[in-house]
Amino acid sequence: MPRIQIVTDSGARYSNPRLMRHFPITILPNIITMAGKQFREGIDMDPEAAFAQMAQMAQPPTITPPSERDYTEVFLRLAPVCDAIISVHPSRKLSQSWQNGRMAAQAVSSDCEIAIIDSQTMCAGQGMLIRVAAQAAQAAADIETAIQQVRQAVDRIYSVYCVRDTRFLRANGIMSTSHAILSSQLGIMPFLSLEGGEILIIEKVRDSSQMIERLVEFMSEFNALEDALVLQAQEQITEQTRLLHEVLALDFPGQHFPFTMYSTSMACYLGFAASGMAVLEKADEDDFEF
Repeated sequence: MPRIQIVTDSGARYSNPRLMRHFPITILPNIITMAGKQFREGIDMDPEAAFAQMAQMAQPPTITPPSERDYTEVFLRLAPVCDAIISVHPSRKLSQSWQNGRMAAQAVSSDCEIAIIDSQTMCAGQGMLIRVAAQAAQAAADIETAIQQVRQAVDRIYSVYCVRDTRFLRANGIMSTSHAILSSQLGIMPFLSLEGGEILIIEKVRDSSQMIERLVEFMSEFNALEDALVLQAQEQITEQTRLLHEVLALDFPGQHFPFTMYSTSMACYLGFAASGMAVLEKADEDDFEF
C-alpha cells in the first residue's frame, strides 16, 4: 500500500474533526487581516471572536493563503517519507492557494508524486474532499487510484448558504450595491450556491422559515448522501439549525446531519451572519471503474 500524505489549509471545516486526527494531514494556516492586524486562522483567534469583530466592520477582512514558499517547505519535508502527496486547495477562482501549491510542486525535485487538487469549493466542501483523500490514502491499492478518487469527488460536492447581512457580499462583488441595499431594506436574504468554484446568488428568501424550506428542498435533490453538514454562524446550535434538524429528521429518517460553524475564511466572503449546508453525494459504482 502506498504511503500518502494530505496537505490543505485552515479554511476547511469537517463533519467529524476527531476523525481527521487519525489521518496524515498537514494543515497550513491562512492569514486573516482584520482591522489592520493579522492572525493565523485557527491558531491566533477562535472563529466566534473573529465573527464578533467582523460584525463591527464595514469592509471584509482579507485572506492571505499559504505562500508558494510555505507549500514548498511542506512538500520538501514530506516527500522523503511518503510516496505521494495530495494537496487539496480552495477554489482557484476564490484563492491564490492552488496556484501557490502548483508552483511549489513544480519546484520540488523528488520521486514523490504531488497532486495539486482544485476542490472548486471551500469550507465544508473542502473538508469533505479532504476526508475522501484521507480515506483513499488509507485504502487505495495504488497512488493513481487514490488521486483519481479525490478528483472524481470534486464534482459530487455541493454547498448553499443563506446570508442575513449583505455588507460583505457587496464589498466582494458577489452582489451589486443596489441589490444589496434593496435586500436590506426589504429584509430579503440572498440564497447562494458554490458552483464551478464561484459564489453565485441563485435566489432570495424572505425569512427563516423560507430559508429552512429551501435548504430542505436542496437536500431532496440528492438520491444518496456520503456526507452532509449544516453550517451556522456560532459554535453552539442556533434556533434555525434546531428547527432545520426537526424538519430534516422527518424528511430524511436515519440520516445524520451534524452542524458546525463555517470557517473564518468563508466568513470573509459571506459575512458573519449566514446559514447553509454542504453535501457530498454518493458515487455511482461506475465512478470506481478505472
